[in-house]
Amino acid sequence: MSMSDCLFCKIVAGEIPATVVHETPRTIAFRDISPQAPVHVLVIPRDHHADLATLTDADPALAGEVFATAAAVARQEGLTDDGYRVIVNSGPHGGQEVFHLHAHVLGGRALGPMLSR
Repeated sequence: MSMSDCLFCKIVAGEIPATVVHETPRTIAFRDISPQAPVHVLVIPRDHHADLATLTDADPALAGEVFATAAAVARQEGLTDDGYRVIVNSGPHGGQEVFHLHAHVLGGRALGPMLSR
């Protein structure tokens, strides 16, 4: 997939609307359009990196910024007292559907087991 076809690159470019909840110079966080929890926010780097390995190879500091933004979103959304989950799916077997690295910040209720059996 080229960057011009990437859904998240189009959100970064403002070509597709999103409900942005937090921004930094290198990251953007927006509400998931199909939330799996009361709070479900996606955190992405503004630059296109297909998956976790690609991002950490190219710019490990940016990987840290993605997680710092995830923590900021959790604080902003009031999730820190009861807890929250940050998930990064990487590759087809990991459940990644959009191949632009993204972290899911989920919370607002007990989330249950990590994996379905």
